[in-house]
Amino acid sequence: MIDSLKENRSLRNKILDDTDRLASLSEVHSSIPVPEGAGFWKKLMAFAGPGLMVSVGYIDPGNWATDIEGGSRFGYALLSVILISNLFAMLLQHLSLKLGIASGRDLAQACRDYYSRPVSFVLWVLSEIAIAATDLAEVIGSAIALNLLFGLPLPVGVVLTAFDVLIVLYFQQKGFRIIESIVAGLMTIILLSFLYEMIVSQPSVSGMLGGLLPKKEIVTNPGMLYIAIGILGATVMPHNLYLHSSIVQTRAFKRTEEGKKSAIKFATIDSTVSLALAFFINGSILVLAATAFHANGHLEIADITDAYHLLDPILGVSLAGIFFALALLASGQSSTLTGTLAGQIVMEGFLNIRLKPWLRRLITRGIAIVPALIVSYLYGERGTAELLVFSQVILSLQLSFAVVPLVLFTSNKGIMGSFANSKMVTAASWVITLTIIGLNGYLLFNTFTR
Repeated sequence: MIDSLKENRSLRNKILDDTDRLASLSEVHSSIPVPEGAGFWKKLMAFAGPGLMVSVGYIDPGNWATDIEGGSRFGYALLSVILISNLFAMLLQHLSLKLGIASGRDLAQACRDYYSRPVSFVLWVLSEIAIAATDLAEVIGSAIALNLLFGLPLPVGVVLTAFDVLIVLYFQQKGFRIIESIVAGLMTIILLSFLYEMIVSQPSVSGMLGGLLPKKEIVTNPGMLYIAIGILGATVMPHNLYLHSSIVQTRAFKRTEEGKKSAIKFATIDSTVSLALAFFINGSILVLAATAFHANGHLEIADITDAYHLLDPILGVSLAGIFFALALLASGQSSTLTGTLAGQIVMEGFLNIRLKPWLRRLITRGIAIVPALIVSYLYGERGTAELLVFSQVILSLQLSFAVVPLVLFTSNKGIMGSFANSKMVTAASWVITLTIIGLNGYLLFNTFTR
């Protein structure tokens, strides 16, 4: 497989012209300066940003229901699954950013460069489906949050989510750092909201520490195993692998061996720290459910709306539900920014089509809004909750088609040069990849045969 990739790469490069080699996100490529000769912290700040943009994909509304159900049914036991999932994510996102920095191509461009046209076309279609599913989860999550906070009917909330496309367009014209700052601000809202939830819920410290250790019951208990697979299977978002390999190239680092090495180091720190924050938030959702619901005998809470309405009376405070819904809204909006950006990267990378940003975002959001609007109007809360779960099934189905090319490319010295994965990293990557594929396959089988 690797040898055929090398031969195909050589052949393709002979026919690639200057237009085909346009930089990923060319309008913002190398637009953020990296200070030369600066100290560690100044350089780290220059590279900080892409990691946060990627991390919001791990806390998008699609993950909330699984975390809530896991905590309400099994207490702290599944915290270990969230931890393992994040460790998997840290390695795969490292591979993604390394591909972008070392090869100068994002994952979509690399697929177009090294695979045949039919193969790359199929991969593009699957990627677009995954991005539409991601956007669908964000639309539904934001609509639910607007309903909880302001009492807006779900169809109205769905329609209002269309306008955040205009916000993205306006601020992107101001520079890519503005987009990163908005995401950082929304992430701060989510973090502060769950810090408040942790303070008022007063979870058991020993229970949380015990939950970080894997237990055999996770495998032997069918119900626990099913939820664990749901958490693990939906951890790595396919669009994040395309996104990260592109947005790390917005930094104006030197495209030399030493410059790339330094860029990979600082981008990896940025990514790892950001994903650690995402672990805290995902873990907090599960811990909150375990403390508020499981400990009080509410073992069947799996719906975001039900969780919102029960938080205040169970915890005995008046703001727990408000902060919960506010965090959900911030989660949906931050994921929207990165999801629509990933859509642009995928279309440009696979097809070399440069649509106007407003048109690309309008298409992506329109694909998500139509089914969400129909279901929310006809079936209300129950229908949108089921549609949210269905969007995660679609993501699980598509994930392997992004992970496998990523591992293949980053293990290929013909593509990566001296930055190709070591044997140990390659082995670990394949173990993680096969684990995710196997668990996703099991999850999908059970979803359609239950």
